Amino acid sequence: MGTLPKAVIMDETAINRALTRIAHEILERNEGCDNLALVGIVTRGDLLAKQLVDKIEEIEGVRVPLGSLDISFYRDDYLTTLAPEIHATHIPFNVDDKRIVLVDDVLYTGRTIRAALDAVMDLGRPAAIELAVLVDRGHRELPISPDFVGKNVPSSHDESVRLYLKEVDGRTSVEIFDVEPGAHVGSAPLGGE
Repeated sequence: MGTLPKAVIMDETAINRALTRIAHEILERNEGCDNLALVGIVTRGDLLAKQLVDKIEEIEGVRVPLGSLDISFYRDDYLTTLAPEIHATHIPFNVDDKRIVLVDDVLYTGRTIRAALDAVMDLGRPAAIELAVLVDRGHRELPISPDFVGKNVPSSHDESVRLYLKEVDGRTSVEIFDVEPGAHVGSAPLGGE
């Protein structure tokens, strides 16, 4: 593992609180959960989406459909290029006319979300697509803006903002790390470094 975080910016309680608020905001904006479906972006957005589905069920007594998108990154060169490529996708419902909330952990350049939008649109014609993220760290490179945000975290390009979740990492927190020059800024690998 090696690197210690520069700061822990959300602990488990703060993350849980933010997800509860986002669940309420999703229901408020969509006037309930009719025609609503959540789609999480692998590898941690899908786990957050499942938690949101659980919270919506607690609030409304309805289990909304849940899907996941697997978008893997391939870097041609370590400084400039991030080319998202779409792999396995598990969306066990028809997206036509659904109000879809995409869920991701950390919003950064927006390129992951652009790839996710393409993937969803390839499957059909949703009534609307909204975006929920736990952390918005800024530095957008595309005109993509989240509808629901757990926490805005100003960050620099040489920092990495990562979500860890108990199910896959043994702890739940959002942490900031300094990134070595030239290293990849992105999600934490599953199961630690």
